[in-house]
Amino acid sequence: MAIGPYNRFASSTGAYDRALFDEGLRQHMLRVFNYMTVGLIVTGLVAFFGAQSPALVAAIFGTPLKWVVMLAPIGFVFALSAGINRMSSGTLRTVFFAYCAVMGLSLMSLFLVFTGASIARVFFISAATFAGASLYGYTAKRDLTQFGSFLIMGVIGLVIASLVNIFLASSALQFAVSVLGVLIFTGLTAYDSQRIKEMYAESWGVEANTKLAVMGALSLYLDFINIFISLMQLMGARRN
Repeated sequence: MAIGPYNRFASSTGAYDRALFDEGLRQHMLRVFNYMTVGLIVTGLVAFFGAQSPALVAAIFGTPLKWVVMLAPIGFVFALSAGINRMSSGTLRTVFFAYCAVMGLSLMSLFLVFTGASIARVFFISAATFAGASLYGYTAKRDLTQFGSFLIMGVIGLVIASLVNIFLASSALQFAVSVLGVLIFTGLTAYDSQRIKEMYAESWGVEANTKLAVMGALSLYLDFINIFISLMQLMGARRN
């Protein structure tokens, strides 16, 4: 489905009402950020309280189950992307929040490695970085599509470099990956915010736009999580 920039002519009636469209778009973006925020809360609560349970920590990180927990989020992303047309909006929402809970299990390790104060500090820095990039993407008149492919290629490069560094254990490479991670995912936040805005169309109906809101929340959630993790690697204070 091809939708032009900002959907200037999107209307089921042909009699375009700009004020009505803008209000619908505002509600749509609010729904996206609400889903994302709830997802982050679920992740944070699972990670925090999970880290307080020595039995759960041992069961996950002391056994091969840790690989399941680490790889499960990837499976959820593929399931969401592949099932958007088959799932109802309610099911899609449920799978998204289940994904956020599993991500919380994988992020429990942050509370074991870094101090609570540094996690809180980096979280607020990440939130400010994300908010600024998202606001820019939402309000920018410039088309950011041209940067999308470049940024996605950058993500692929980060994944490859991270896998290589598992074997090299190079602190210099880890530092470079973290810096580039912040830059790339900040750029993706702006790009995704504009893309989500442009994909909205009143004529698609409530069900379709709810699905788009969930998938938009997933994109922004991933951007935020990756900014946060990259900044933790750069600025987090480790426990003694």
